[in-house]
Amino acid sequence: MRMLITPNRKPSTPADAAERLRRELEDFDVAADVHADSKIALVSVWADLVVWCDTTSYRWWSGRTSPRGRVMAFCPADDPATAARRIVRRLVELQDRPPMTSTDMS
Repeated sequence: MRMLITPNRKPSTPADAAERLRRELEDFDVAADVHADSKIALVSVWADLVVWCDTTSYRWWSGRTSPRGRVMAFCPADDPATAARRIVRRLVELQDRPPMTSTDMS
């Protein structure tokens, strides 16, 4: 049985934040892998969709760029449900785009 997550509870470690997000993504039938150490955790969802987690926020590439580089999306780490909904929207965008070919990479 899945543990209930208390909303607005700050995660104690980056791994805790990542695991909370992974469980929320499961509710959308999205499989993800968690990779963590003591300072940062990564939730790998899809190609070009990796979520960086710490005890403060979730961060992932929004799909947009600016002259300064990639534009990141953010969500507070104490709200994994909202982060999961936004990440699933980004996942759908990525899955809907045509696959890259070897000529696209050169």
